[in-house]
Amino acid sequence: MSSLVSYLGEEFLAVASAYTETDNHGMAVYICGVRPQSDTQLTVKLPSGHRFEVGQLVTLHLDNRTGVSEYDADLKVYRASFKGRVAAISTYEVLVSAVEYQLFYGLTVVKEYREPGYEFPQDIRPPQAIADTPLTYVPAVDMEEQDNKVGVLFTYAAGQPHSTVLAFLSSEEDDIFFITFRGTFKEQVLSKDSRCYFAIDGRASFTFEHAIEWNYSIIQGRVFEVPKDSDLFIDIRERFIMKNPWEMGFFSHPDVVMFHIQPEHVVCPGHG
Repeated sequence: MSSLVSYLGEEFLAVASAYTETDNHGMAVYICGVRPQSDTQLTVKLPSGHRFEVGQLVTLHLDNRTGVSEYDADLKVYRASFKGRVAAISTYEVLVSAVEYQLFYGLTVVKEYREPGYEFPQDIRPPQAIADTPLTYVPAVDMEEQDNKVGVLFTYAAGQPHSTVLAFLSSEEDDIFFITFRGTFKEQVLSKDSRCYFAIDGRASFTFEHAIEWNYSIIQGRVFEVPKDSDLFIDIRERFIMKNPWEMGFFSHPDVVMFHIQPEHVVCPGHG
């Protein structure tokens, strides 16, 4: 079986997150650089520093999207939600040892790892219906993000955050819209905790040499559902497909659901 380096490269951009008691929202999210040391250990570079501690569980969204600007319905890039544990720290670097991950290409798992004895944590939180969006109109689309086709969603899964790469539509007021299907893991998690983070970056048009100074936004907010029988759904669907035409087929699926992230806080480089 091929190594992580052969799929992702020797050095690449990533997004990291972890639960923290010192963060008011319960999660910290970082844009970072990653250099695999092996298939189970990663050196994570954080030029602005970090608050990770040895033994802390951390989730990294890994992929080889740098320089990729065109996608299809299967999202044919290598990507993984890498669940790990902090093994060592310095001021600007963290060594993370794998706990569990699956590396996907499209819909196929091409590489996976699970620490001996690891069990997926049980989530005993009761699910609740996700509230309908308070929006009554489609906000102005953010044309500056038209070339950024996908972003990374972090949800409050049991044990440690879960990451998913998704096509999205964003507004000038930092609203985020995305689609999924009923019963997916992220939909189940959101039904138990509607809080989330969404990271938008420019890795399709930037190279690693520009890390970590490229344009990005990290949006913290709550998820609401856009009712499928509403005019709002129809209007957003049209704009969503204009930006992400490969997603058109998903809208004909009976279990498709559209979510709206209402922003509560936005972090951009140099703005805090």
